[in-house]
Amino acid sequence: MESTAKRTLVKSPPELWELADDLERMEAWMAGLLGTPRPVPVEVTDREPERILAWRATEFAGERAQIEIELAAGGGFGTAVRITAEHSRPDLDGALEQVLDELGGAERRPFSST
Repeated sequence: MESTAKRTLVKSPPELWELADDLERMEAWMAGLLGTPRPVPVEVTDREPERILAWRATEFAGERAQIEIELAAGGGFGTAVRITAEHSRPDLDGALEQVLDELGGAERRPFSST
């Protein structure tokens, strides 16, 4: 089953790319998609910096699961983000909305001690 979620986020493509192109984050998002509490090993299948990032689960009970994030200029302020996921689970929308929430959320940066 395939599901898609879209949203315009108030961040630039480089900011979003930096968040998304992180192996630990991809493994956590895949776990959310598959409904498991532990990170799921993934393999990146497509990477076009600041435009497309796709990955699939490498080991999960023989099930096929993949996620793709597309970034595009938002036609004004922000970046249009489209996430497509494929898996046998019937309701993927909640997992995709959580990814969009995380990407769009404020990043907490530690105070520097200079």
